Amino acid sequence: MKDFNLSEWALNHRSFTWFLMLVAMFAGVLSYMSMGREEDPAFPIPTMVVAAAMPGATAQEMLTQVTDRIESKLQELDGLDVTRSVTYPGQTVVYVDVDDSVKGDAVDAAWLRVRNLMADIRGEFPQEFQGFSFNDDFGAVYGNVYAFTADGFDAQEVKAYVETIRDEVQKLDDAGRVALMGTREPVVNVEFSATRLAALGLDAQSVLNALAAQNQIVPSGSIQTAEERLLIRVSG
Repeated sequence: MKDFNLSEWALNHRSFTWFLMLVAMFAGVLSYMSMGREEDPAFPIPTMVVAAAMPGATAQEMLTQVTDRIESKLQELDGLDVTRSVTYPGQTVVYVDVDDSVKGDAVDAAWLRVRNLMADIRGEFPQEFQGFSFNDDFGAVYGNVYAFTADGFDAQEVKAYVETIRDEVQKLDDAGRVALMGTREPVVNVEFSATRLAALGLDAQSVLNALAAQNQIVPSGSIQTAEERLLIRVSG
């Protein structure tokens, strides 16, 4: 029995071969025209960075008092892997990955569980511990970037207008994340004369301590009435 030869069969059935080629070309063009595409497509990156700070601690203290505790707690969560951690004096960074079985919205749910767990163990760390910061939006892309300038307005006035615009854009159905970049926060500069401070028997640290104490928010008590509880706050 003679073996089937595709080339010979195509030459002997040229009309049908051309028909199949045209159908394949038409299907390819149709698939290309209906293919979903974006200029800056978003894609999930299954990695979260958990950073923690405790100023003044050595690298060994950060490792034993912070990093090991974070890793131990994260290992309790299903579907997560602690891939590596980097510890510096006063700071630690822990990288967390999700398993390959975790897909879609389950990734966001996993990151929420991480945040909730870290919030639960916040009180287990030393008093000098400053808290956590999280980064899980590596795949976020911005389709449009707008710059705002306004002559005759200071930075805070421009920021207030831009925040209003941001809130309105955020209401759009097709809008995802809207972020402000390059904003300027108000700053108060305190200048003093070292000579005059020395004449008064003071130093720069005394001034800094006085300013820090002035900005502290401390409970001043409360008054309980028959209908409500009134909080007392002393200013000045």
